[in-house]
Amino acid sequence: MAKEVTDRDDNYSQWYNDLVVKADLAEQSAVRGCMVIKPYGYAIWEKMQRVLDDMFKKTGVQNAYFPLFIPKSFFSREAEHVAGFAKECAEVTHHRLMNDPSGKGVVVDPSAKLEEELIVRPTSETIIWNTYKNWITSWRDLPILCNQWCNVVRWEMRTRLFLRTSEFLWQEGHPAHATAEEAQAKALEMVGVYADFARNTLALPVVVGHKSPNERFAGALDTMTIEAMMQDGKALQAGTSHFLGQNFAKSFEVQFTNNKGQQEYVWATSWGVSTRLMGALIMAHGDNNGLVLPPKLAPIQVVMVPIYKTPEERSAILEKMESVKKELEASGVSVKIDSRDTLRPGFKFAEWELKGVPVRMAIGPRDLAAGTVEVARRDTLSKELMSLEGIAPAVVKLLDEIQENIYNKALQFRDANVRKCDDWETFKTEIQKGGFLLCHWDGTAETEEKIKEETKATIRCIPMDSYVCEEEGKCIYSGKPSHRRVIFAISY
Repeated sequence: MAKEVTDRDDNYSQWYNDLVVKADLAEQSAVRGCMVIKPYGYAIWEKMQRVLDDMFKKTGVQNAYFPLFIPKSFFSREAEHVAGFAKECAEVTHHRLMNDPSGKGVVVDPSAKLEEELIVRPTSETIIWNTYKNWITSWRDLPILCNQWCNVVRWEMRTRLFLRTSEFLWQEGHPAHATAEEAQAKALEMVGVYADFARNTLALPVVVGHKSPNERFAGALDTMTIEAMMQDGKALQAGTSHFLGQNFAKSFEVQFTNNKGQQEYVWATSWGVSTRLMGALIMAHGDNNGLVLPPKLAPIQVVMVPIYKTPEERSAILEKMESVKKELEASGVSVKIDSRDTLRPGFKFAEWELKGVPVRMAIGPRDLAAGTVEVARRDTLSKELMSLEGIAPAVVKLLDEIQENIYNKALQFRDANVRKCDDWETFKTEIQKGGFLLCHWDGTAETEEKIKEETKATIRCIPMDSYVCEEEGKCIYSGKPSHRRVIFAISY
């Protein structure tokens, strides 16, 4: 099988695109900026969705669904929110087409103009809070802990599969609370859920922190984030959780009677992750042979490839593989037997490496006679002979080791690329090398903007759980006093 992907070190961007397309994850669609997620890619997203959904529900969250279309007037009610999304919104103005009188296809029917234009949702705060005013009258109605899995549209000019597309899949949680303290606690809890998922399922080390005011979600009083480092040293925002205060409740008149009989506005949070996590999975772990999937997210955890010369050998080996497959599946392992007889084993090996299957097992006539199997690990590309007796617990243990090893490799890479910087001239050089720079910042939006203009670097977060560095110093740019270091990086 010919080499499938561009060398990662030669052209990181092309390497990424090659993996997305050639590993059968997604492809460009006929609609500019939109993608087709193929079955293999969608299977990975489904596993992410399943794990996250279970984690959400353990915190009391329930799923609901809200309309795709939002009345345009709703956006004008929350000024910061509309300012944040106005340039990305798609608008529906008519509800019917008609044949072009000139015979050149179809055109909008001018008599079918909507009384009020509709926005295709870029996010759902406005439509949800307009709904909540019908659900909430008393403190007994709170909290409402709703989440929805859906698609959103943000009309992006420059797109890249999974990382930035005009339409993407995500979940968006929109709880409503009786007090600011409850809302802030929920926002903190959910960013913790995201961090737990990233580390323990995605095998992705992340930093949890607060966004600077410039980088907050439109309309939020506080935004918390999980930030990851990709193998090119750039940062990727992998999930966010927002404390929205009472902004949306006031905009949509969502009030409740508290337990003292007084009227109050409801407190809001929102939080979300998207198919951007697919991009993180690829860029954090992939290599020049293709994807490297953490076992907890791999649609196929073990692939079995028979090696034979005669029909009789093929039949005997496949019979044994079916037996092993049942044993592994009984232990919760997902297995595929690649019984295609039109492809050589070497081609199959390369294909499954490209697709990132964690464990590959090969059985030939000698293995069958000896009661052994060749087991190859995708993460290290190493092989060993294992006994078929007791194979299920051995594979389960191996999958756990692979999951841990993938995480540790990414963690070591990140830690090796985090460094302190206290000099502006050094900063301008170091930031171009990639990685996270821990620097003092004077806390002003003006300084943040100047740094971004001159270097393209942004404040990824003010760390909360990793690289927390509260110490006196001087701002990297202005020289003004600073009490803590923040993380600067160039990001996707």
